[in-house]
This record gives sequence, C-alpha cells and structure tokens, in this order.
Amino acid sequence: MAQDTMVPPSLRGAFAELGTAKRRQTRRGTAYVQMGAGEPLVLVHGVGMRLEAWAPQIVHFARSHTVIALDMPGHGDSAPLPIGSNLRDFVGWFGEVLDDLGLEAVNVAGHSMGALIAGGAAASLPDRILRVACLNAAHCRSMAAKRAVLERAAAIWTEGVDPDGPIGRWFDSSEGSREVSSVVHGWLAGASAQNYAVTYTAFATGDEIYAAAWPGVTAPALFLTGSDDPNSTPEMSRQMAALAPRGQLAIIEGHRHMVNLTAPGPVNAAMEAWLATACAMPAGAR
Repeated sequence: MAQDTMVPPSLRGAFAELGTAKRRQTRRGTAYVQMGAGEPLVLVHGVGMRLEAWAPQIVHFARSHTVIALDMPGHGDSAPLPIGSNLRDFVGWFGEVLDDLGLEAVNVAGHSMGALIAGGAAASLPDRILRVACLNAAHCRSMAAKRAVLERAAAIWTEGVDPDGPIGRWFDSSEGSREVSSVVHGWLAGASAQNYAVTYTAFATGDEIYAAAWPGVTAPALFLTGSDDPNSTPEMSRQMAALAPRGQLAIIEGHRHMVNLTAPGPVNAAMEAWLATACAMPAGAR
C-alpha cells in the first residue's frame, strides 16, 4: 500500500478507506480485498501494478456492489504463474479465482493486461460473465507497435524493470499526473523483475488471441481509454466496441493510460452506466 505521504490529495481518501479492508488469499494463492455488498464486480489491474491501482473504483462501487479486487499472479501478494505462461494461462487463472471464491457469475473490469484477461474471460467463460469492461485495452496492434512492445518484453528479461519507461508513456507532464505517477512509479520499482517479465511477455503477445471473439460476446461490454493513450489507443477501443454486439465506448479526453487514477470521476460515471445496462443472465446463474 502506498504511504500517505506519497498519495496525492485527490486519492488520499480512497487509499485510506481501502487500507481498512482486510487482505485475503484464495486457496491457490491469489491475494484480494473484498468490500461492499451486492452484485459482484471483480477488478483486475495491469502489468507492474497491484490491486491498490483500483482504489477510487473499489471505494466508489463498494457502495452498490460486492467489489473484489485481485493482485494478478506474481504481483502484490499473489503467487506467480510459471515462466512461459501466456494470456490463456492468465485467463485460466481468473477462472480458478472465481472457483476458489465460489463466484458463479460476475461483472469483470480489467485495465491494460487486466483488460486482456477480462476480454478472454468474456470469450471463454461466457456463462460466468454478466458484463465486461476493458479499460485501456490493446487490440490488434500495428506491426510497428507490436515490434516495440516485443522489444520491451525482451529487454525486461535482460535489464529488469525500468519504471521510467512506462511512466513516460502512461502520464503527461501536468501537476495532477505527476502526483499520481509518483505512486505508480513506486509500484513499478517494487515489482519482481521475473514476474513482471512473465506477465509483460503474455501482454505483448496477447492482443490478438481473443480479438476475433468480440462478435460472439453478448454481455454488455464497455471499452474505455484516454484520448491521449499512445498504446491502448482510442481507435482500438472504437474497433472493439463496434465488434461487440452490446459494445459501449468511452474516451476520456486529455488523459493517458492510467485514466482510472487520473480521471476517476469520469471513469466511475462510465462504469456506472455500464453496470446499469441490463444483462441477459441473472447474478448467480450459470
């Protein structure tokens, strides 16, 4: 958990409230926090992050939902997946978490790598996904973008985690972004290099694995990104929203990759509208 002195005033209340939640662990070693009551909403963060990256959403949606925020494998306090694990393995991990927690059907929101996992779950576990939200998701990268992300993945194995690279891509130079980026920088700097490399490699090679499945996903699907995100671009979200039968699109103007932290108000509003969309399957049904 970030210390109070590191947390910007705009997020301090959310971090303080999240800090009162008990950290738990599934029988297979996934760390999580659970807050609130109501229909389940499961949150999955991105590479190098930890469940605290969802702090504004955890606290906000715990007023209306049972919110379960997960540490991804090898992040925070969660056990890692083996070297060589790909996106399908991470989606399998997510299904096991639902089993371990006794969750039959859930809403799932993922950010970045978490969005790829959420999309994979919607495609491969359709009877367990009520609604799916993909924040700052990669989709069918261009050849240049694919080459760049694969080069970054290879560099992590030999050079370790470089927090400054992601910070430069994920944030602009505004004062508000600098405050949030200092917290995110700390999470990246504290990440396990091997676990980061395993996860980033799965992220780098995973943008097309479930890409063709969106036309068959009948759950309400939100695709949200920042207008200035250079890697999980607005065009990617537009493409996915057009493919999904019940796709919803939200572009947050003037923000980049960590939009759920830099613009929690607009992000929470978009997620509220998504969660209010009727789904075909009642909670608890398989």
